[in-house]
Amino acid sequence: MSNPNNEAIRLAAAHGRFLGSLVIRGGRVIDPGQGIDAITDIAIRDGFVDAVGIGIDAPPGAQVIDARGLIVTPGFVDVHTHLREPGFEYRETIATGTAAAAAGGFTTVCAMPNTEPAIDTTAVVDFIHDTARRQGSVRVYVIGAITRGRKGKALADLIELANAGVVAYSDDGDCVTDSALMRNALAYSRTTGRPVVQHAEDRALTTGAQMHEGSVSARLGLAGWPRAAEEVIVARDCELAALTGAHLHVAHVSSAGTLDFIRRARSRGVHVTAEVTPHHLTLTDSLVGGHWWSATASLPAYDTRTKVNPPLRETPDSLAMAAGLRDGVIDCIATDHAPHGTTDKHCEYQAAASGISNLETALGSVLAVVHAGGLTLVEAIAALTIRPARVFGLAAGTLLPGMAGDVTILDPDREWCVDPTQFRSKGRNTPLAGHILRGQVIQTIVGGEVICDRSA
Repeated sequence: MSNPNNEAIRLAAAHGRFLGSLVIRGGRVIDPGQGIDAITDIAIRDGFVDAVGIGIDAPPGAQVIDARGLIVTPGFVDVHTHLREPGFEYRETIATGTAAAAAGGFTTVCAMPNTEPAIDTTAVVDFIHDTARRQGSVRVYVIGAITRGRKGKALADLIELANAGVVAYSDDGDCVTDSALMRNALAYSRTTGRPVVQHAEDRALTTGAQMHEGSVSARLGLAGWPRAAEEVIVARDCELAALTGAHLHVAHVSSAGTLDFIRRARSRGVHVTAEVTPHHLTLTDSLVGGHWWSATASLPAYDTRTKVNPPLRETPDSLAMAAGLRDGVIDCIATDHAPHGTTDKHCEYQAAASGISNLETALGSVLAVVHAGGLTLVEAIAALTIRPARVFGLAAGTLLPGMAGDVTILDPDREWCVDPTQFRSKGRNTPLAGHILRGQVIQTIVGGEVICDRSA
């Protein structure tokens, strides 16, 4: 059985760009993985970090980047990205999705398995690895399906998938509701050393539901989705993780109550980790009743761009998400980037697909929490870099010498207007269209190569 950390290191090395030398001078380097927060320089040689320190000399022919007045961090890591390929290339491809990742400062992404066919065989894993090497802008790791076809009936060959290089298992988009099946998945995952990523949703409580169950859903006349649909699955899975000794990872936490179950499980030594999305940190169900449609449209004026799974909840929940990041009960921020075609969203709310195209707006959304005092800048950077890398055992998220030369340079105060027509992603589905965000990626560097540049 291959070790996931060794596999991550192998893939990182395979993606090295080996382009000579690059020196980044004078930026505020924030690398929580090493406890660095200082004005200093970074040297990258042959695609890997060579040194971090003051006054680094640039060798002849080296590219030099002046980062004075900017923040320099390890490349962001997203452990929850929908690249859609194979099967849904009209929504996104590995090429366009990784270009969007680079534009958002992400140098490492984990591809979710709700493709067609699902990522439940080594052939599909190999296809994604090969396509990412040939067409991708950033590093792509693969998350394999828990069950065959993501149907929730029989386990996929989890050991075979691990040997093919998957870094986790998930049926994301669908919950593994069968308790015995989930127990077996966790037991196998302990053998392979990969986490099981659960999309926590009790479908018996969400059938027909369109948005969070509360006063807004009652006013709009849309069927409500209770917090309990998430919480009961998380409570069950924490017990199954305790029973098996396996690593459970809870995807896109949205309910304040969920955090209580995770906190209690951790206090008992259960290995459970969790992520939160930028939209569950910053947006609420009050946005659902927007007016995206024109006044002459025959369709309801509900903004389908706000439809996500799990749904946007209420302000106390979003505040609890930030608090959970601060105290560590939530380990990391993950985008749940879910691009869709126009027809997937330009329809009645009940028929609309769930998801937000998130990679290119994630930093601005997260920094809104920082600017409001909900997180420190260092806490936010940690949640985007070393913390997700550690959860999934990835060789990423830090500028330690010898690591891949993946760097994000950002201006936390640059204001910009979200224009989905300018997205690198095929997905234009964002409720942030037309909004001003404060904080933008200036340059993204993968293996010593600048692949996104807004410095001009």
